[in-house]
Amino acid sequence: MPAIVAENLVRKFGEFTAVDGVSFTVQSGEVFGFLGPNGSGKTTVIKMLTGILPLTAGRGMVDGIDVSVDPDSVKQRIGYMSQKFSLYDDLTVLENLRFYAHIYGLRGKDADRKIEETMQRNAIEPYKTRLAGKLSGGWKQRLALGCAMMHGPKILFLDEPTAGIDPVARRKLWDLLFELSGQGITFFVTTHYMDEAERCSHLAYIYYGKLIADGTPDTLRQIPDVSPAGTHRFEIVTRDVTTALRRARTLPFMRSATIFGRSIHALMDDTISESELQSELDKVGVHADEIRPLMPDLEDVFVELTYRRQAELEGSRASA
Repeated sequence: MPAIVAENLVRKFGEFTAVDGVSFTVQSGEVFGFLGPNGSGKTTVIKMLTGILPLTAGRGMVDGIDVSVDPDSVKQRIGYMSQKFSLYDDLTVLENLRFYAHIYGLRGKDADRKIEETMQRNAIEPYKTRLAGKLSGGWKQRLALGCAMMHGPKILFLDEPTAGIDPVARRKLWDLLFELSGQGITFFVTTHYMDEAERCSHLAYIYYGKLIADGTPDTLRQIPDVSPAGTHRFEIVTRDVTTALRRARTLPFMRSATIFGRSIHALMDDTISESELQSELDKVGVHADEIRPLMPDLEDVFVELTYRRQAELEGSRASA
């Protein structure tokens, strides 16, 4: 049985449609990455599936339970970690854990055992007497994750769990998620980081209320819209990348071009060879230190899908 099934989810706020016909399925034990620009509806979808927001239309099944019919049973089976640190800054780590154990109905030896397990699993026992407000960002997130898992949920919803924490803390937190996923726990994770998206076994991309991609990282790279017939992709390494991008975009065979670090990822007509590309770049004053063929990565995928969706929306507005 799938862990989560979303069928044509719709959520309206007055005349505004925040989520518009979103459907996807998350299998048990998956690390499901949910991506999209700010304001696209990611958090709204989470709140619908966790029983916090009622559905305007559609159906959401979580651990086999219809969230519209029995949201309380859904809440007993899940953990939810919100975007912002939502625990009590003026309580210690241990006091926060005890509070959440009590909230989840754990008492006596059961509560003590779960708290001890949580501290060991999340490696936060050395900080148990420290005020939560004095923890670094990474340790706050570990504490929040521990509190969300206190009652042993099968499914965890994590809304941008690594936002604002340093790269080392991010990696350690993801290592912990993978360890828990290996134990059969399902993770529904929103993120803006493409390196984190690469780690997910299943991804979906929402763009202003509509789902525009759903699949594994490998299948998303093969979407025809990302690398249309008659095109190929190159990485152009250059020094003054911002000026180079502006000039490269003037070339008539250039379909799209985006900056990635010190290089440009360029999609162009496949009638242009690597040597011809070098020559054409020289003509517009772009010195390329290196040009090499490129397979699309996930950032290329989501940039291309976003551009195409923007063009569709602009076209529909123009024809209205």
